[in-house]
Parts: sequence; structure tokens; C-alpha cells
Amino acid sequence: MTTFFIHYSFHLILPLGLVLICYPTEWKKAYPIFLAAMLIDLDHLFANPVFDPNRCSIGFHFLHSIYAIIGYSILLLPKKTRIIGIALLWHIFTDQLDCWMM
Repeated sequence: MTTFFIHYSFHLILPLGLVLICYPTEWKKAYPIFLAAMLIDLDHLFANPVFDPNRCSIGFHFLHSIYAIIGYSILLLPKKTRIIGIALLWHIFTDQLDCWMM
């Protein structure tokens, strides 16, 4: 239960605090981007089984691969895509926390 609470707090609550601090005037635009970053979890639908509580997403699912992470990091460079890159990397960080807690 603690892992569940930590995981979803890092996906839903902490990003709100992060955007309120880092993007105080644009938080209404930035927070939905953080929420939309959870769409990379759609790659779980290609796994068998779709959900395995003992499986680390990082390195297993294609949108959680090192190649995807490199792509998300490249999004940090242009200012126009920076918030998207931050949101996607935050998602990856949150999922990595799950792996460490296993």
C-alpha cells in the first residue's frame, strides 16, 4: 500500500507542486502536460501479462527504454518542448523509484 501511495503521489501530487514552483504563471498549462506524460504507460498494453507487479517498467517496455529516455532528454533542449521532456523524464524517474522499491 505504501508503494502504491508513493507511486501515485509522484505521478499526480508532486508534479502539481513542481509546476507551481517552477512555472507559477503557466501551471495551468504545465500540469496537464505532466498528466499527459502518463500516456507513455500505454506501452504496457503490448506486454504479456499487461500488468505484472514484480516487473520493472524501465528497460522492459519500449516507451520506457533507454532509447526513449534519450529521446525524452533531447526534448529538454528546445525551449518549446522542455516542459514535455521534463514531464516524461519525471514519469521515468517515478517508475524507476518503483523499481528500486521492489
